[in-house]
Amino acid sequence: MAAPPVASNPFAAQQADLADLAARSRLRALAPRRGVDFASNDYLGLAASEALRAAAADALARGVPIGSGGSRLLRGNHPEHEALEAEAAAFYGSQAALFLPSGFVANTALFATLPQRGDLVVHDALIHASVHEGLRLGRAEAVAAAHNEVTAFEDALVAWRRRGGRGRAWLAVESLYSMDGDTAPLAALAALAERHEAILVVDEAHATGVFGPGGRGLAAACDGRPYVVTLRTGGKALGAEGALLCGPRSMTEHLVNRARGFIFSTAPSPLMAAVLRAALRLCAADDWRRAALRQLVAHAAQRLGPLGALTQGTQIMPLVLGDDARTMALAARLQAAGYDVRGIRPPTVPAGSARLRISLTLNADAAAIDGLAEVLAAARGQAAA
Repeated sequence: MAAPPVASNPFAAQQADLADLAARSRLRALAPRRGVDFASNDYLGLAASEALRAAAADALARGVPIGSGGSRLLRGNHPEHEALEAEAAAFYGSQAALFLPSGFVANTALFATLPQRGDLVVHDALIHASVHEGLRLGRAEAVAAAHNEVTAFEDALVAWRRRGGRGRAWLAVESLYSMDGDTAPLAALAALAERHEAILVVDEAHATGVFGPGGRGLAAACDGRPYVVTLRTGGKALGAEGALLCGPRSMTEHLVNRARGFIFSTAPSPLMAAVLRAALRLCAADDWRRAALRQLVAHAAQRLGPLGALTQGTQIMPLVLGDDARTMALAARLQAAGYDVRGIRPPTVPAGSARLRISLTLNADAAAIDGLAEVLAAARGQAAA
């Protein structure tokens, strides 16, 4: 039998796709970190801190292994995982917590597993991509609600019930939106969930460590309620890695038994669990870090707001430019001047809303913000001329 013909270019389709992305100024590429940090999510400057280095060294000295060696349902479960989950549940006031490798994995596992066939998930139109991935894998019906419009969430619930919906309703939101810097009306959403006997899932990825008493986040007032599930990530303000799903024990037990992203994945590093435990304690004790960040946010609002950055009282200040090519050109100019600001384009953000995502962290100071403002003002002035 003759061998099948060998394609001259087996990845021609992929190359054509890359060429199309490049033509639309949407081609992504990995770039090294350089310049002053206005791009990361290391909001409290903990990632390279001596405090977390010491926590890692102490854990290694205690014999905590680097790798887990398997899934947690096999031999990968370690006392550090369980200690982290117990401390996180106590810290956030929930019945239980489950440690997963990342926020993306946690959201995907949650929405692929917990909502059942016949349920409805109403999610904010700007919800994280990881939620969409979980919904794609799950069995529940899903519908988007206009961003931060509580009435739109309720209208979707009412319309579903009128069509005969009999399952459980789920509301999915972020407490702080990572590309816009605005916050969700959590009190109104919690009241809506209680009124309709729905489950409210709050992604606290960008609020954890930054807001709330002890850095417990914007959803701290909702913690412990039986219809509330929260996601707290370890790889942003906490400076470590992984994610914690906090809520009723029946939720975590169901994920352990049914979530494929948990069951069939190698367990997170026990060393990272130990470091994240230390990060939680630091977060609770070091309110000065949040105070310092608030001062930077206020200073940046004065300097960057007049230049077009959206200032909404949070550490994320987007400058929406609209055009993809213009956005990336301005980002490159800022980077060349020593300020690491990244351009964000569709599909990460809606079409026509390409932007510079200016992220404030304790890795920069007021002088760096002033320098960024000066370069940005000069660049925009030349563009307008």
